[in-house]
Amino acid sequence: MMNELSGPAEVVAPRLLGALFVRELDGQRVVARIVETEAYNQTDAASHSYRGRTPRTDVMFGPSGHLYVYFTYGMHYCMNVVCGPEGYGAAVLIRALEPVEGVELMSARRGERTDVGVTNGPAKACQALGIDRAMNGHDLTQLPLQLLLNPPLPPDQIVQTTRIGITRAADQPWRFYITDNPYVSRV
Repeated sequence: MMNELSGPAEVVAPRLLGALFVRELDGQRVVARIVETEAYNQTDAASHSYRGRTPRTDVMFGPSGHLYVYFTYGMHYCMNVVCGPEGYGAAVLIRALEPVEGVELMSARRGERTDVGVTNGPAKACQALGIDRAMNGHDLTQLPLQLLLNPPLPPDQIVQTTRIGITRAADQPWRFYITDNPYVSRV
């Protein structure tokens, strides 16, 4: 699996669509499908790795298949799957998930949300899965959070567009999502 994550972020981002996160959380199993991603790398002014390796971004420069977690706006966590070759700062932001198993627990963690608002954004997805800085650097081949790749989705099931929620390099077409999936953060 990790070989498939060693490519460029803009190649790995659509490849992650349809993959599953399996999470052991509060003694229960939770499963969520990745439905929206964005690619970032060290040549990209919008990437945390753009200014080089720092204590904050160190994980982005590590081996592919690890989790890079950061805190934003003083209140939210966001998670990324590290990709590319070791030493090159690249990761794929997980923008949205679709609950597959354990939706009740995810809903409870999100304040009893029962609609798409449970996981239709990067911070919401982290809250629903209990992802915080303690998971930064986590090897995604291991529990309590595993990434399971499924066969790649056909191109006609994937929408490619510019990234959202950023001001730098906003014209880069490195956002990908599953066509007509209701859990996508914004169409």
